[in-house]
Amino acid sequence: MWKVFDNSGNGPFITGASYPNPKKSSLCLSFGQNVDVYFPSRKRICVTVPFECFEQKKQPSIEVLPDECLFEVFRRLPSGQERSACACVSKRWLTLLSSIRRDETLASKPNLPSKAEEGSNGVAEDEAQDIEGEGYLTRSLDGKKATDVRLAAIAVGTATHGGLGKLSIRGNHPCRGVTDAGLKAIARGCPSLRDLSLWNVSSVGDEGLAEIAHGCPLLEKLDLCQCPAITDKSLLDIAKNCPNLTSLTIDSCPNIGNESLQAVGRYCPNLKLVAVKNCPLIGDKGIAGLFSSAGHVLTKVKLQALNISDISLAVIGHYGIAVTDLALGGLQNVNERGFWVMGNGQGLQKLKSLTINACNGVSDLGLEVLCKGCPNLKLFCLKKCAALSDNGLVAFIKASVSLEDLQLEECHRITQAGFFGILLNCGKKLKALSLVNCFGVRDLTYGCPLVAPCNSLQSLAIRNCPGVGNATIAVVGRLCHRLTHLELSGLLDITDEGLIPLVQSCVASLVDVNLRGCINVTDKSVSAIAELHGGTLESLIIDGCRHVTDATLAEISNSCWLLNELDVSKCGITDSGIATLASAVQLSLQILSLSGCPLVSDKSLPFLHELGQNLQGLNIQHCCGISSTTVDVLVEQLWSCDILS
Repeated sequence: MWKVFDNSGNGPFITGASYPNPKKSSLCLSFGQNVDVYFPSRKRICVTVPFECFEQKKQPSIEVLPDECLFEVFRRLPSGQERSACACVSKRWLTLLSSIRRDETLASKPNLPSKAEEGSNGVAEDEAQDIEGEGYLTRSLDGKKATDVRLAAIAVGTATHGGLGKLSIRGNHPCRGVTDAGLKAIARGCPSLRDLSLWNVSSVGDEGLAEIAHGCPLLEKLDLCQCPAITDKSLLDIAKNCPNLTSLTIDSCPNIGNESLQAVGRYCPNLKLVAVKNCPLIGDKGIAGLFSSAGHVLTKVKLQALNISDISLAVIGHYGIAVTDLALGGLQNVNERGFWVMGNGQGLQKLKSLTINACNGVSDLGLEVLCKGCPNLKLFCLKKCAALSDNGLVAFIKASVSLEDLQLEECHRITQAGFFGILLNCGKKLKALSLVNCFGVRDLTYGCPLVAPCNSLQSLAIRNCPGVGNATIAVVGRLCHRLTHLELSGLLDITDEGLIPLVQSCVASLVDVNLRGCINVTDKSVSAIAELHGGTLESLIIDGCRHVTDATLAEISNSCWLLNELDVSKCGITDSGIATLASAVQLSLQILSLSGCPLVSDKSLPFLHELGQNLQGLNIQHCCGISSTTVDVLVEQLWSCDILS
């Protein structure tokens, strides 16, 4: 390091000296006794100043305070705005602020009267009313957005903006996923929470959920899906500390068992909905405990893929006196006896909706008894019930006194005889009938007896039943004269010969018609629909009817005054047909789909622009004749219309 000496050579080091003028002769210092250094006259003297001379004194910082002191400072902040501002300083401050409970915040406590002036019960009621007045905000964290830091920010930021009422967490950040610490922050800062959903959150366990139980006493709805770390321990805390719980959903949680359902039934007097799916530890003991304690309040129950037996169905049939909606699916250990006992239990008098999916125990005998035990049943849905035959289905229809909606899906033992048996025996009550993927229903020579028509049926849907053809449709036309909603989708054997008589027989006038995938239907049938029912038709879907051309669009333009939705995807229409639609004065479409129409080109731009003045949705995907430039123009001009391209 360069040093600067005085002229005598005996002086101390000179610090902070300034550079002399290099032109002056004094650059040549005199030789002292201890000096043997000569500085040339033409070189600048280098002076190094110690760093300490310019180092400023450190200012005192609040960061030096321990967490305990900062906690005391933060709990005295006057308002939520100040707390939110402090939370933005650092992660440490955010963590500390999110750890402060509502009752620990001194600044937010009102000037409550002393116990001498008012009893402690009155103070508790005031605080409860204060919490119940909050809970207006909803927050949802999905995937990578689901982290503890975001939950802490929500806990701090929502406290003074109406309070958090609903929180949904779906998935996890791959590295910084939600843990018990995040739920603890919510529990401490959001006592108004009423709805909590945890989906696929593997790192959250009993510790976090137990904190929710103690910090959020107003919780009403809890939804747990794929949460392997949550066990009965935390659900017991939920049951004991959240008496307002009305809805509980448990899906694919392998460590939740019977004890949880028993506790919920015992401690939650307001419980209305319970849905349990794919939980291997839940069996007859849990279901029996739930219904024996809460059967008088439960209204909606859904049980799927559980290791329960006929005992559970017997308990449901006896104790489910308040149940209105019941769904049973994938119960492989339930036999015919279970459904028979459930029907004979006489407890399901209020049941209005019943769905049975993939239960091999459903048989003809059990179904008939079940119907007699549920006199108020209005909607019945059967899916993948291989043991059910025509005899059981017809007997069920005859015994039913209130059934209005019957849905059959993948019931392959149901044939044309069973289908016609429904129409002949439904009387004046059945309003809707749906057959989906029922391969047993096939066109056969069937003599339809001369009976009173099925005037109650208003909606008929037959989807993807490959055996249904003109013969079946012709019988429907003779029996069902009051149809307003007609869906015949994926029926390759339906032609104009069978469809036109059915359309002509609908004296009540059709409102919704869906012929998606009926590739053999032509302009003749669709034009007849538009001509006969144009005054009431609101929705017409002919997606995939490749023989439908501009002639149908011309009839629609002339006859359909109330049409809101038109789907002519993969049809043989051209620019001329679009022009015809645009010229119709009385037509006011809201949704138009032209997907996969190869003959529609850029020439339709002015016509689409004209139609787009009223459109809310336009689908022009896979229209190879429409260029990207035209699409850009439409997007720019039709700013109020959602365009799929």
